[in-house]
Amino acid sequence: MKLKTIITSLICVAGISTTHASGLQSVTVNKPNSDYAKTKYPIVFNHGMFGFTRLGTTSLGVDYFYQVLPDLARNGATVYATQVSPLESTELRGEQLLQQVDEVLALTGAEKVNLIGHSHGGPTIRYIEIVAPEKVASLTAVAGTFKGSKVADDLLGNAPLKAMLTVLGQYIIAPLETLLEGNPSLPNNLNRSLISLSEKGSAEFNAKYPSAAIPNDCGHGQNLTSNGVYHYSWTGVAQATNVLDAVDLAISQLAPLSYKNKDNDGLVSRCNAHFGQVIRDDYKQTHLDEINQLLSLRSVFAPDPVSLYRQQANRLKLQGL
Repeated sequence: MKLKTIITSLICVAGISTTHASGLQSVTVNKPNSDYAKTKYPIVFNHGMFGFTRLGTTSLGVDYFYQVLPDLARNGATVYATQVSPLESTELRGEQLLQQVDEVLALTGAEKVNLIGHSHGGPTIRYIEIVAPEKVASLTAVAGTFKGSKVADDLLGNAPLKAMLTVLGQYIIAPLETLLEGNPSLPNNLNRSLISLSEKGSAEFNAKYPSAAIPNDCGHGQNLTSNGVYHYSWTGVAQATNVLDAVDLAISQLAPLSYKNKDNDGLVSRCNAHFGQVIRDDYKQTHLDEINQLLSLRSVFAPDPVSLYRQQANRLKLQGL
């Protein structure tokens, strides 16, 4: 779905981007404008389903977290984006992420990282807390699928639609994404991805790996847990914010169909995204608006997604993280 962006976009990055062998992407600037986002520990981003670091080159391409990493770097942050399988289980994606977290620690000499994940990136970054909490200072989830999405349950229960999506997603879109990222060896499996993203699969994962940061109801979870890790989250509740954003308009109708309501961002239910300290759960943003896609197309009345990540970095800084 996001592949269309590569054809129409020119991304201007105020800095130098480097992709290491693992797929880790870094963004640096020669001279930051401020230290507003200068956290104690590096900030490491992780994408969601059908996600990527960058499709294309530095001069001709598009980042998943569009314009976010360069902005943070300009404001003093040490920031990285990680590359994991677009379609895989939380555990497999988590193991891929763990290798890149270790690489960040080796490159920077830091003891810990601040992890930020969008959508399936939420449970994926939580996997690092599960297996290596000593490497994590904080987790921030944006529309994280901690309690899953009924969209995935419905797709698993619809054999014809699942078969069609398997052909399109597992054998065409996801492999093309990893090819354009320069890492075509990454595995992809739609069924394992949907199980991890489903409400049923998420409940089983949370039962196996419980966390005080995940609330039992629609309230807040525990911000600081006993392992010393801080937890934050935010999400949106919009399904259409810009008539020019055809990709957003198409996919953001899925959750309303599954849940029979609009208390979601088009793919993830508002309450299912609650994690730790809920900064806000009613932004006028769709699931793609939350990562500043498609190419910053959003409602004129909505907050700038880039500024939300900058504010979160400052929040982490003030917390001593």
